Amino acid sequence: MNWIKSLAMTGAAVVLTAGQLLSGTASAAPAADRADGLQQKVDAYLASHPGERQLAEGKATMPGGSVTFSATGTAGATAISCSYGHLCIQDGNGSRWDYYYYCGYYDFSGIGDGYFNNNQTSGTVARFYNQDGSLRWTSRAPQSGTASWSPVWHIRPC
Repeated sequence: MNWIKSLAMTGAAVVLTAGQLLSGTASAAPAADRADGLQQKVDAYLASHPGERQLAEGKATMPGGSVTFSATGTAGATAISCSYGHLCIQDGNGSRWDYYYYCGYYDFSGIGDGYFNNNQTSGTVARFYNQDGSLRWTSRAPQSGTASWSPVWHIRPC
């Protein structure tokens, strides 16, 4: 069933790539074009997540927190910072998922290999689930590291 997530993410990538091709590549484009590409990412996210809203340039609400999209579309850091009490993720596209201190079971749409920083209260366990809801792996705070996000479909921060 990973093909469903792959298909959805491929469709989003095609839309984003098409937008970049129309406005020029992100690395060679002027700042205004990069901003337009960033806004296209936010617009695509908001279109597929009714009820969420844009907070700032490249940033939108998500259930349980916020997501910040990368203008370059790639992960750049080897570790990510994260406010105390939060669970933070950076996926393979450079998008940052910041789960505040709200416990809940949330859908997750990050892809590729990236990083996590479980900077919640010491001992708090974040859980990462497969598409069928079965537990994939856990992280006990404080802990950070690398992960493959494509097989993760749901997250329970605490």
